[in-house]
Amino acid sequence: MPAQRPASGPLQGKWVTVSQMSIEAVPALWDVFSADTADTWTYMSYGPFAGPDEIRSLVQSWEGSEDPIFFTFDVDGVPQGWGSYLRIDPAMGSIEVGHLAFGPAFRRTRAATEAMYLMAREAFGLGYRRYEWKCDALNAASRRAAERLGFTYEGTFRQHMVYKGRNRDTAWYSIIDSEWPRVRRGMERWLDPSNFDSEGRQSSPLADYVGDG
Repeated sequence: MPAQRPASGPLQGKWVTVSQMSIEAVPALWDVFSADTADTWTYMSYGPFAGPDEIRSLVQSWEGSEDPIFFTFDVDGVPQGWGSYLRIDPAMGSIEVGHLAFGPAFRRTRAATEAMYLMAREAFGLGYRRYEWKCDALNAASRRAAERLGFTYEGTFRQHMVYKGRNRDTAWYSIIDSEWPRVRRGMERWLDPSNFDSEGRQSSPLADYVGDG
């Protein structure tokens, strides 16, 4: 059976809400990214931004898009980054998560991991068989994130594309539907409040929960 097309949100978690991207989020997104370093955008096809108008133009270009579908990651009602579903193929049951840009305060938090959990749970709940993650093969941080979240490395597409005037070899990762129950259980165990102390420090890393077994 074909999968259903994803809606534009919201997906509600304990620490984060995955919300439909809107032009109203631009001022907050500028606040988040204006103090960020240019390194954040090394492996993105856009950014860094000189001002809020550049973010506004980008968000306006995304409005009404059915593929990709863009979201913000909101903590206490304030956007802390964005992401999307893309390469959405309901007939084949394949969907990708991408365009991930996290503000400095959002990175390496429970909320950031929960946002990735919510998006994966929604995709498999809609009937997708294959959930993809792709990144520049040189992007070590993105590759570590994919592996931490339970994705399996499938190989590298050499000279896959050109962006910002340079070559990109693309590393491909996926979670498939037969693996998702294990990954989901691991994510949920990691996200449980019992895994954290009073200062929000984890007792055990996510990799201990989502690995084989």
